[in-house]
Amino acid sequence: MRRVVISGLGVVSSVGSNKADFFGNLMAGKSGVRTLSSDFSEKLSIRVAAEVDFDPSSHFSRMRLGSLDRFSQFALVAAKEAFGDSGLALSEIDKPRAGIYFGTGIGGVGTIEEGYVEIYTREVPRIKPLTVLMAMNNAAASQISMEYGLQGPNVTYSTACSSSSIAIGEAYRLIRQGYADVMVAGGSEALLTYGTINAWISLRTLALPDERDVSTSCKPFSKNRTGLVLGEGSAVLILEEAGRAMARGAPIYGELIGYGSASDACHITKPSREGQVRSMRLAIEEAGIDPRKIDHINAHGTATAIGDAVETAAIKEVFGQHAHRIPVTSTKSMHGHMMGATGAVEFAAALLAMKHKSIPPTAHLDEPDPECDLDYVPNVGRAEVDIRTIMSNSFAFGGSNAVLIAREFKA
Repeated sequence: MRRVVISGLGVVSSVGSNKADFFGNLMAGKSGVRTLSSDFSEKLSIRVAAEVDFDPSSHFSRMRLGSLDRFSQFALVAAKEAFGDSGLALSEIDKPRAGIYFGTGIGGVGTIEEGYVEIYTREVPRIKPLTVLMAMNNAAASQISMEYGLQGPNVTYSTACSSSSIAIGEAYRLIRQGYADVMVAGGSEALLTYGTINAWISLRTLALPDERDVSTSCKPFSKNRTGLVLGEGSAVLILEEAGRAMARGAPIYGELIGYGSASDACHITKPSREGQVRSMRLAIEEAGIDPRKIDHINAHGTATAIGDAVETAAIKEVFGQHAHRIPVTSTKSMHGHMMGATGAVEFAAALLAMKHKSIPPTAHLDEPDPECDLDYVPNVGRAEVDIRTIMSNSFAFGGSNAVLIAREFKA
């Protein structure tokens, strides 16, 4: 089997829209959670969100914007950073061996809602001609594919919160097994729309605004947590066959060595400890490492009452006593839950933690939950930590679990 490395990454998030700002703000415990700025926010009973400060006109021409939903805009901006970071330039010979696997939970929902408003509220007889092309789930992947001439496989995964982790894992296996040399992988989400937020409010899983400071509303693993905070954004990674990346002197963030995917097969919303355990064990087995080699976990950590407790129990079952020695972070406390983009964003955070030997905190963890008794790096990040192998967990509604493991690359 061939070795696979990450040779570039780009991020768009509420805590920073480039990798340097993103990781710097995570380490500082800076939250991107705030009161939603949209015009419709006053009509919502819960207005807390991790919204990206984003001016699309600074990235795209007016004509180009007419064909791009917000989730595709995020994806293209993240991809531009990833390609620039990697220094990747594909020749005509390279392009058929380069593809894209991408994740999104809901695709161009902003475009869909706009179309519904036009038809049912304003009674406009004809909506935008490009509505279908902007709204389809594979729009972002296709836009990136066209932008960079990726002529290999182009597949979009939609498995709710694990979408982009599965996209990364499957892209890794494609290169590992020799079907591609370069894969662009990641995810994007832009679901802070009136209809979507209302649907989540009805599901009764969203966090209530903290009365003292709205930015601290997302409190993973804390006894006083009240739910998740919706976020938006994108992360794009360049996956490359190791020899190819070394030959061109590419920056290497780490080597992907394990991927585990398993279904709970029991409940549409309630997480299963057994399913999470299976996915972590599968990733560790594929990585071929002793579980005690895992130095840091970026947890799914949504700040729901049941989710945090189940993940804690699953980690303890997999790692035994070593579980209490692993620093476990939920960066969702700062960038919110980006659904289909979350896995890629959090894997990027874990890779940057390994690169910089620094672990971001789980922010706003002032009142520990006795059921959640691991080392969650409360409130203050840690520098100069010996991190050589990282794990990133993504556990989704529908029971679709995905776990990624990467380690420092050694030629």
